[in-house]
Amino acid sequence: MTGNDTAAIKSLDSNETDGVVMAKVGYRRVSSNEQNLDRQELIGCDKVFEEKVSGASKERKALKDMIDWVREGDEVLVWSIDRLARDLRDLQDIISKLNNKGVSISFISECLSFSANKEDAFAKLQLQMMGAFSEFERSIIRKRQAEGIAKAKEKGVYKGRKATIDAREIMSLKGQGLGATAIAKEMGISRISVYRALQQ
Repeated sequence: MTGNDTAAIKSLDSNETDGVVMAKVGYRRVSSNEQNLDRQELIGCDKVFEEKVSGASKERKALKDMIDWVREGDEVLVWSIDRLARDLRDLQDIISKLNNKGVSISFISECLSFSANKEDAFAKLQLQMMGAFSEFERSIIRKRQAEGIAKAKEKGVYKGRKATIDAREIMSLKGQGLGATAIAKEMGISRISVYRALQQ
């Protein structure tokens, strides 16, 4: 192999950004250990980041690692939008982070692509429409919930949400000299919940 041949071969792990190499990077996520990642088939990826964590979680290490790893000219492949983002705002934020790095992203199920190098007005319109429909759906759900609660109150059967935190136990632990952090750890709840119970 000549020196020129060696220079022509670029390492994907170094992910050089001189325009010669462009890596295809996959991201796959399922919500629990029992679910199978293989259903999210990503063909032709040079590197795939995977994790088994709820989409509602803010701690998605593989997603963060993927965003940190990709470089200008790379393309990210995701099976579907709900595998990547918690909601529309989260989706827009992730797309912006990638595009600002010069990285494109494509969603296979939705046939949507967001390129860093060009303005795709149709893709952006679809994204906005999806957001509008999602907000409309949420408003309908909230309205139905409110109507259901109102009817239940009329019948005298509405009892509200059951308390999930035992305030008496919190007060008892506080009386034993435990601080908010120790109480939260003991009961498996957040410190905010402890403070809220102590203020009541």
